[in-house]
Amino acid sequence: MTAKNPNNADPITGEPGAHPAGTAAGAAAGAAAGAAVGSVAGPVGTVVGGAAGAIAGGLAGKGAAERVNPTAEDSYWRANYDKRPTYKAGYTYDDYAPAYRTGYTGWERASASGESWDSYEPKLRTEYERSRGSSRLNWEEAKASARDAWHRVERAIPGDADKDGR
Repeated sequence: MTAKNPNNADPITGEPGAHPAGTAAGAAAGAAAGAAVGSVAGPVGTVVGGAAGAIAGGLAGKGAAERVNPTAEDSYWRANYDKRPTYKAGYTYDDYAPAYRTGYTGWERASASGESWDSYEPKLRTEYERSRGSSRLNWEEAKASARDAWHRVERAIPGDADKDGR
């Protein structure tokens, strides 16, 4: 999602909520796996297996990337950031957005390896500090907002991926 593409629209269909990075990562992994399996049948099998794997992997990658819908999360937090107990009067959504984004995108990465907030927090801090832009919040001020976003997506996904009881 960018300022030029606030709905994260699919570049081909225009549908909101596209996840090209997840699709691409899945396609690359699927192509490699398919080519490896297809190589048993020789060069033609490698090509066919790679193509089939890329399609299947792309669809799987898109599905994984869509576990957290950044468009929906951004909309939710834009409407609710100033209702949170950690809200600082006079601050705008632009001050809080990088923290929320760090939380919900971080959960997605951490859940893949089963990491908890506590074990993943140092990585989140680094990510936030690298991507906070013009936000007036330092990490200690932003951390609660990132954690709110982390737990919001965690509660929306069945199970307890990071085993913290939430």
